[in-house]
Amino acid sequence: MKKYLLEILMFSAYALFAASWVSGAILTPSIQSSFGEQGFANATWGSNVITLAKIVGNLAAAMLLMRLGAKRAFALAMVLIAAGGLGALAGDYGNWLLSRLALGLGGALAIVYFNPVVLHYFSAPERPLINGINAAAFNTGNLLALLSTGGLVAWLGSWQSVVALYGVMALALAVLWWLSAEDFSLSGGEDKPPEKYGLREGVRERFNWWLPLAYCGVLFCYISVFALFPLIDGFAVASNHLSAVMIAAGMVGTAAGIVVVRRYPLRLPVLRYAGLALVIFAALMLASRNPLLAYAAAALAGFFMFLPMTALVTLPQELPGMTPARITVTFAMFWSISYGVETALMYGAGLLADTSGEPALAAYFAVACSASLFVFSFLLPESGRAGNEAEKLEADDATA
Repeated sequence: MKKYLLEILMFSAYALFAASWVSGAILTPSIQSSFGEQGFANATWGSNVITLAKIVGNLAAAMLLMRLGAKRAFALAMVLIAAGGLGALAGDYGNWLLSRLALGLGGALAIVYFNPVVLHYFSAPERPLINGINAAAFNTGNLLALLSTGGLVAWLGSWQSVVALYGVMALALAVLWWLSAEDFSLSGGEDKPPEKYGLREGVRERFNWWLPLAYCGVLFCYISVFALFPLIDGFAVASNHLSAVMIAAGMVGTAAGIVVVRRYPLRLPVLRYAGLALVIFAALMLASRNPLLAYAAAALAGFFMFLPMTALVTLPQELPGMTPARITVTFAMFWSISYGVETALMYGAGLLADTSGEPALAAYFAVACSASLFVFSFLLPESGRAGNEAEKLEADDATA
């Protein structure tokens, strides 16, 4: 039962990270007003500083895990997420951004540490379900923030109180994790010697580059949904409504993705065709002037944005010779590169909106970039097994 408790704590911590991030994005006009700031590109820094922190934090995650062990490393991630609540005490915009930096570092560590914990505690047949659940953590927090931020501000009276509330809840999770977690071998077994596999080894493997490049455009489009789209007018319906529909449909897509991975043995076709469908429906969502069609397209875009996520995370875990140490490096690079590219694209979108005077162009740019999953899926290896071979391997894992 311990593995399920640890999974709940990890999921909750990352969902709170997402809720804190998204609520900050939603409250950007109030926050900017509090500090006398303005400008569209300036507004993107509330999210960009988090993504910059994630770039650094993702790269540091593997090193910290090796030195601190799983228990201390994830506890540190949770404490940093809680430190995002200190933004409620910020006296200027610079200090507010520093609190976002701490939040981003915590989220960066947490998302990398999902993978070694899942690889250690859960068997191969169990992993698609757990991977799918973890893939929904950010969406869960995102949806929570979209639905509750306005009500929380009305109830608590200020954006500072909302930020502080998320910090306190994350700190409580850190205490529970410390009381429940334990360290484990990172080499794939207690009887195996420690494995020397760090970033130096990871950067030599092409797969560790193709995987994040496939995802970076989808990540940019997704973050644009809650950080960029609500700042843009001119769609068939209110952009924040489109965001909510996409995210809610994404929850359904995640559930469907779990079923697909468990029943369908190949991974690349799922990534490829879901990626293509995402581009088509997201473009239709922006271009349509019919509210009903825009809502339908938004729902389908959100569905296909998250349908491939379980396959995307499961694929590296199925590669030959994968261990907790290796998977940590793979996902440290995955998230660091993905967020690095996304940060550049997001700031570029802000500049495009400012210089053109047409903020909607930034939204079209984000949708075009989401084609990365379709394009780079042709460079990824297929980790799945066909038909009876997959069933046999699963049966062997279950009896091992």
